[in-house]
Amino acid sequence: MHLLVIETPEIASKVRPGQFVIVRANDEGERIPLSVADWDAQKGTITIVFMEVGASTGALACLKEGDSVATCVGPLGNETEIGNFGTVMCIGGCYGIGSMYPVIKELKEAGNKIITVLEARSNYLIYWTDRFVPLSNRIFNITRDGSQGFKGHVSRLPDIINGLLTPPDRIIVNGCTFLMANVSEVTKNLGIKTVVNLNPIMIDGTGMCGVCRVTVGGKMKFACVDGPEFDGHEVDWKEFLARRKAYLDEEALFFRRSEPKPIIHEGGKCQV
Repeated sequence: MHLLVIETPEIASKVRPGQFVIVRANDEGERIPLSVADWDAQKGTITIVFMEVGASTGALACLKEGDSVATCVGPLGNETEIGNFGTVMCIGGCYGIGSMYPVIKELKEAGNKIITVLEARSNYLIYWTDRFVPLSNRIFNITRDGSQGFKGHVSRLPDIINGLLTPPDRIIVNGCTFLMANVSEVTKNLGIKTVVNLNPIMIDGTGMCGVCRVTVGGKMKFACVDGPEFDGHEVDWKEFLARRKAYLDEEALFFRRSEPKPIIHEGGKCQV
């Protein structure tokens, strides 16, 4: 997991909870959408939390203080709907944990009771708890290996909800596709409105390329301009997951090639 702070006054002055930016580490790099986890309009900076999983995020991880990124476009997408809904359960998984922070902060200011759920494979992937505790009426952790909180994954969500005095009026979730799809399945059976922040493949982020199209409620939507947030109960998760896997062979090929070699980390240094 990495935290990246970018000086970009134009974006910092306009970004809202739930929105994202498209970042490119270098001139040869891939354009990738990343949620904004925090910002400081006075300093003109935005904060991004991302997980290093491949070549593009590896290049971002190699950046040092004072470096520049080739592209940082935003703010993109629609902001999270903020209102006084009553009790809101906010679920963040791995890289999605950071993006829940501004959402929770504004929902709390709007008078909501906040139930925060942080989910990850292990406790070392759970972060910013010190930020969430003051904003949360209750906070729960779920780890796959049981190193912190409930052991398992989102299948434990009914245990958490059943342990509350009253079920939440709304659930907002951001994280991997597995997390969002499974939360949506659980909450659909419970009849709780669930909002997900979709993260499909994107290129321009302005609705022109059509790469980020998804099916929601039987209609085609572009995640970059119609979203990124949608009703999780209306998303065609089977199609969404298939489109997310569209370039798996090409991604695997990159790591099999001898030249250029993939980015690796050795002794805290980056090599190409």
